[in-house]
Amino acid sequence: MRQRTIVCPVIQNEGAYLLCKMAADRGVFPGQWALSGGGMEPGETIEQALRREIREELGEALDITTITPWRFRDDIRVKTYPDGSSEEIYMIYLIFDCISANRDVVFNDEFDEVAWVAPEDFHRYDLNEATRLTFTQKQLLK
Repeated sequence: MRQRTIVCPVIQNEGAYLLCKMAADRGVFPGQWALSGGGMEPGETIEQALRREIREELGEALDITTITPWRFRDDIRVKTYPDGSSEEIYMIYLIFDCISANRDVVFNDEFDEVAWVAPEDFHRYDLNEATRLTFTQKQLLK
């Protein structure tokens, strides 16, 4: 089984959190709302990987002003690829609290849409299991 270290930003701006609806045909949680993030590449520091993933997935204009390590955890997930193939991966998640100075997001094809959501509205979204756990641990979701 392959192992990946995943950097995961919990991006907040003025009390709202950035949620991303995963593309329906791929990823670990197809079609569900999630946090952004992705795997570290060889030679990257944790912060380099985090900033690269934010740029690649959410665009150059999103201005992340603060990055604070928050928590880590691990699990085994099945990832589906655009060609329909899939694999089981042992994932180590490094989760960071991030503050953005703006809400300027241009998302890539990994997501169908994005939304800035206040915690009291999380129940309106089909959050994936990992995102639900993160927000519960942060005491933003009951």
